Amino acid sequence: MAKVKLTLVKSIYGQLPQNRRIIKALGLKRINHSREFEKTKELAGAIRKIGFMIKVEEI
Repeated sequence: MAKVKLTLVKSIYGQLPQNRRIIKALGLKRINHSREFEKTKELAGAIRKIGFMIKVEEI
């Protein structure tokens, strides 16, 4: 399974509550905070919703 590194690049302030919940569920706490995940369908859906707030890198 492929891995993906997500980095929060835009603040959650002023964003829709749904987008804030997605960021919190992914465990991203502050700008420039990164986490690695296995690439799944669920993660792809989250990336589609908040793609403008994060940077995605294939590992």
